[in-house]
Amino acid sequence: MKNMAFVLLLCSLVLLPLTLHGDTRPQLPLQLEGNDWLPLYKQVDPTLQKALEKRLDANPAWKKLIRQKKMAVALVDLSDPDNPHFARVNGRQTMYSASMPKIAILLAAFQQIEDGKLELTPELKKDLNIMIRKSSNTAATRVIDRVGGLDSVNAVLSDPRYKLYDKSLGGGLWVGKRYAKSGRRVPDPIYGVSHGASVMQVARFYYLLATGRLVSPQRSAEMLDTLVDPGIKHKFVAALQQTAPDARIYRKSGTWKIWHADSALVWGPVWRRYILVGVVESEDGGEILKDLVAAIESVLPHS
Repeated sequence: MKNMAFVLLLCSLVLLPLTLHGDTRPQLPLQLEGNDWLPLYKQVDPTLQKALEKRLDANPAWKKLIRQKKMAVALVDLSDPDNPHFARVNGRQTMYSASMPKIAILLAAFQQIEDGKLELTPELKKDLNIMIRKSSNTAATRVIDRVGGLDSVNAVLSDPRYKLYDKSLGGGLWVGKRYAKSGRRVPDPIYGVSHGASVMQVARFYYLLATGRLVSPQRSAEMLDTLVDPGIKHKFVAALQQTAPDARIYRKSGTWKIWHADSALVWGPVWRRYILVGVVESEDGGEILKDLVAAIESVLPHS
């Protein structure tokens, strides 16, 4: 408890200048009261769920993709972080997600750093940053190799502490191939994809991270620092830069041919505090994800 208190104090001191300059929003990772909390998938809000389904179905093209299981969306309203409101469409459907599962490599690296198996050298820190912010495949492959390969990454995802890959929940995050032409392929056991994600499990990743529950509060803070200020300005980021320039965005996206994925923890002033995850299999997927931001914000409470 003393160590946790010290970490939280240190984080608050680092972020103090933001408060002094008028930024009064709660700082991440959050410290929630008590240890008795439900998994995110058990906190589906019927009102938000109905509103999300109605808004998505209002677009005929989106409705068709959803029915074909070629579009999946997850939304978490974090206006009251102790009581998140969760909604999803095709939430447990694991889909090919290109570079978005690089967040799993990030987690595996910080788990090994915490366990004393890996040292956070300047070289590793640089690779983690360009893997996330610039989506470097070369850096991602180097980090996979540093942590011991694909099996090591997926072991962390299946760890009972996280369950970010769970067969009973439809699978989830999966890294079945190095981000390189060479190397073996280990397909997801359920859907057979090499770089897979379900929107529900990615939303869980961000929720656990925002509440300091991935590895430790300190490591969660370091992962958040890696995810903030994305270097690629498309999809969710392009939309948010227009509508919410003051929001902090913690984000990882992915694109390959007709497969488009994006995920973000949006931490803005007043009401704009939420997690959004979307995966679309369509030539128009990039524009769909950009337009998705305004759509989901229309169903969030604005207070």
